[in-house]
Amino acid sequence: MHPVKTLAVILAGGKGSRLHGLTDDRVKPALRFAGTYRLIDVALSNLMSSGITDVWVVEQYLPHSLNDHLSNGRPWDLDRNRGGLQILAPFTGATGEGFAEGNSDSLWRHRERIASSGADVVLVLSSDHLYVARLEEVVADHVEAGADLTIVTTRTDGDASQHAVVLSDDDATVTDFAYKPDEPASDVVATEIFCFDAAELLLALERLHDELGELGDYGEDLVPWFVDNRRTRAHRFEGYWTDMGTLSSYWRAHMELLDGTGVALDDASRPIRSAQPQLVPARVAAGAVVADSLLSPGSQVAGTVQHSVIGPGVVIDRGAHLIDCVVLDDVHICSDVHLEGCIVVDGADLSRAVTLGTPSSVTLVDLDGRVSATDARP
Repeated sequence: MHPVKTLAVILAGGKGSRLHGLTDDRVKPALRFAGTYRLIDVALSNLMSSGITDVWVVEQYLPHSLNDHLSNGRPWDLDRNRGGLQILAPFTGATGEGFAEGNSDSLWRHRERIASSGADVVLVLSSDHLYVARLEEVVADHVEAGADLTIVTTRTDGDASQHAVVLSDDDATVTDFAYKPDEPASDVVATEIFCFDAAELLLALERLHDELGELGDYGEDLVPWFVDNRRTRAHRFEGYWTDMGTLSSYWRAHMELLDGTGVALDDASRPIRSAQPQLVPARVAAGAVVADSLLSPGSQVAGTVQHSVIGPGVVIDRGAHLIDCVVLDDVHICSDVHLEGCIVVDGADLSRAVTLGTPSSVTLVDLDGRVSATDARP
């Protein structure tokens, strides 16, 4: 039996509208995490650690915000003569031309390239989740079981109605798949990591397109088709996993990282790699108070920072006070600014004395230092 050829497809073209102003000028996978990482680093690093080296990134919304960071795949050892990282952008002049209306539609538009890749298995991943997973085990389980689709699942302690809920029997065969149901039947949800038999995926895309005329999101058409018509199995993931798609979940993931209950960034066997900014080390001035926080390169702190993540190039003046905050790149926070539970967008200038945020909310602070959106704390 020949070795299984695995093609990984990372869907990185979504706008991420639930993140409000955080994605006005960038695609969601380019959003910072933990100060110096980007969300797409998670999927790429998991693939790297799993030995999966044929990786395609499907782009659409604001691709320039992501391309500079990808660096031809170099940080993840994907800059190769054969295989490696490839960027799939919308195109014209051939079948599949135009802009996709959802992730199933994205796969359909690139189906001819998938067919020509010679892949036996297509591993489809989203790029807005936080986890460390052994994806090679997912592929091995999928092949050994002779599955047409394997759905990686996990238990959520959040609102299951915001995810796809998956039911399976004792043999791990999926018996029901409900996309964002009003009344979830379980707390077991799809992680949006899907392992497809390549031939069956291409067949399903063609049949569904002929039947529906146009595809949308795979939670609404492609995955239900496999559950109803093909051998679909669940692969349970037991580690830390969270969706970073809302202000509250984005903020909570940072707080869990600080508390030591989140994803492990320092696991030498499964590292999260990134194209890190080349900046001088962070500077903490005499008299500053910094506790239980992460300071990125290029930041300067003279005020008080508690239980917060400070991005590259951030300047916090003496007399400023931050607690439970996430501050993105190149922000200036002046004296007498008090922030609690805030996410501050890149380049914001908080040059006037102001108090923002509450102990019960997540507050998004815009470029002018004003509240642009709020969310309840999880």
